[in-house]
Amino acid sequence: MLTLYHAPRSRSTRILQLIRDMGIEEDVDLRIVQIPRQDGSGGRDPDNPHPEGKVPLLDHDGAIIRESNAVMLYLTDLYPETPMGRPVGHPSRGAYLSWLAWYGNVFEPVYVLQVAGISHPITQVTFRDVPEAVARLSEALAEKDWLVDDQVSAADLLVASTYGWFRDLVPEDPRIRDWVARCLSRPAVTSVIEEEMAR
Repeated sequence: MLTLYHAPRSRSTRILQLIRDMGIEEDVDLRIVQIPRQDGSGGRDPDNPHPEGKVPLLDHDGAIIRESNAVMLYLTDLYPETPMGRPVGHPSRGAYLSWLAWYGNVFEPVYVLQVAGISHPITQVTFRDVPEAVARLSEALAEKDWLVDDQVSAADLLVASTYGWFRDLVPEDPRIRDWVARCLSRPAVTSVIEEEMAR
């Protein structure tokens, strides 16, 4: 059995969007938990097994998977027939893995540092910066509509989710803007957001 520990309007929202996009909602038991919020609300939930009290966390018959990119990879590998992943042996598998890892290793950190107003030579050397991340996206989208290949993937939902939360950070580059619009207008994405905003 698959169990997703989820807090509405959080990083686990993109996992719920992926699950809906993959058409596997009936296979997933959704457990709503509380998490500490940036505005000081919420708190650690004793029913949340995540060791840091965060979300998402996926439990598959006792196998625990945490971190958005790991959860997305796990789900798309578990359901290789859905088009949101790229299974082992697929020509785009390397690109798919790279974009999933890039999100957590580069993209989110540089945006968090920018929003926090932190700049330091060590972070610049380690993660680079937002302009370099934007250039990487622009380059990837120069000849195709999606990051990995000519079809949408979980990597698109993951990377674009940052711009879903911070619309004012969407770069002026028309290729990126069009890609963000394509990602955020997917029915699975919009329906989850609408449901969570109505809570």
